[in-house]
Amino acid sequence: MHSIEWADFERIELLAGTIIEVQEFPEARRPAWKLKVDFGPDVGIRQSSAQITALYSKEQLLGKQVMGVVNFPVKQIGPFRSECLITGFYRDDGAVVLAVPDQSVPNGAKLG
Repeated sequence: MHSIEWADFERIELLAGTIIEVQEFPEARRPAWKLKVDFGPDVGIRQSSAQITALYSKEQLLGKQVMGVVNFPVKQIGPFRSECLITGFYRDDGAVVLAVPDQSVPNGAKLG
């Protein structure tokens, strides 16, 4: 593991947002959802591709608060432009468990 400076961590814009739209992503190599996430008035709505279909249905995701990195460059994933990284934890079987606030916080709240 590499150590980082506190200033490195402070540069990461890791914000809370609410999933407002979930669509299928049939073009993805591995099963994934296309998400639209509202990160509040300062950042707005960003889209992301998330390989979380093993544990989460569309219905479970809609309205769920998640944590996302919003200051990465846009990443092209096939025909889709991912504008943020939704965070989660990998289980031993490869499934991803979303990193979420355990209580509701305002969209755009920064992890610190």
